[in-house]
Amino acid sequence: MKITWYGHSAFRLEFGENNILIDPFFTGNPAFEGDAEKAGEGATHILITHGHGDHVGDAPAIAQRTGAKIVTSFELCMYLAKQGIENFDPMNLGGSTDQGSFRVTMVRADHSAGMVETDVNFPLGPSAGLVVKAPGEPTVYHMGDTDIFGDMALIAELHQPDVVIVPIGDRFTMDATTAALAMKRYFSRARVAIPCHYGSFPIIAQDADGFVAAMEGSGIQVVIPQKNMPVRMDN
Repeated sequence: MKITWYGHSAFRLEFGENNILIDPFFTGNPAFEGDAEKAGEGATHILITHGHGDHVGDAPAIAQRTGAKIVTSFELCMYLAKQGIENFDPMNLGGSTDQGSFRVTMVRADHSAGMVETDVNFPLGPSAGLVVKAPGEPTVYHMGDTDIFGDMALIAELHQPDVVIVPIGDRFTMDATTAALAMKRYFSRARVAIPCHYGSFPIIAQDADGFVAAMEGSGIQVVIPQKNMPVRMDN
């Protein structure tokens, strides 16, 4: 599996014939470096953790250009359908959807989900994390935006993720120390932790140094990704 970070919480997963974007926030993302249209090229699926503008991002435009299927909460799918999106697959917390060669499971996150940028001042479904499972590939858990919570233990038990994408930016999510505690307490069997939701807007953490320091001795490989470059994981 090839994993690419685009800044903030935006990632691409590539394996087999799948080209999956998660939370593709390109336009207006201070941390994104590159061309938004090019970043969306070839997408087959778009997974969205929750209905905030910095996570929905360019998803509608990419879906309309590429025909990529949007997989997200029922309420957010219905909202996007009114914006002209036709190819979508709705789900909700605890559910899974079969995408052919991989499955997506929506799990709990502690956050909010209203798209105030478009005057939607109520939640567009739940805020969630997403687990991607495919035969022969590492299981990836993108936490979305969240605080730590005790039921992360159940997520770890049920899904046993190999790669955990964890927000560390503080203010709107966990800070670096709490994120490291979540990894060490609940996801100690994961191979790789990839921090996100930092280094973009000036009011959140600007680097991952605190997370790296707090993860020392955990036995989990911490990968600080370079934007627009494949994440390098130890074998």
